[in-house]
Amino acid sequence: MTSYEVRAKRWKHGWELHVDGVGVTQSRTLDTAPQQVLDFVESLLGVDTSGDTVAVHADLGAIGTRLARARAKSERAQLLQREAAAASRASVHELREAGVSVSDIATLMQVSRGRVSQLLDLREPAR
Repeated sequence: MTSYEVRAKRWKHGWELHVDGVGVTQSRTLDTAPQQVLDFVESLLGVDTSGDTVAVHADLGAIGTRLARARAKSERAQLLQREAAAASRASVHELREAGVSVSDIATLMQVSRGRVSQLLDLREPAR
């Protein structure tokens, strides 16, 4: 199994795919680039590429840097959301075990009573 590293550069008709150690081919869109690379390698080198992998890295300059930052922030936000949900579930359970009513928990957490009931029914996901 071989892994191909590809640098994709935008051009008038799509993307130029610079395959490390092999050569250059093209693709109209990035989603078809990996298969295009495998087909290119097979036809150029006469090797079977089934099971091979392709990592396409779009060369977008400053836009790419901003995109990477935005993706990192989104991933961080998703992590924080999961942590907040776990903390909310734990807090609801603690409040209920302390004898606080569902109505009061809803007021304290600024959610509906129905949401409190849902949180009480949810169990921590298996790890």
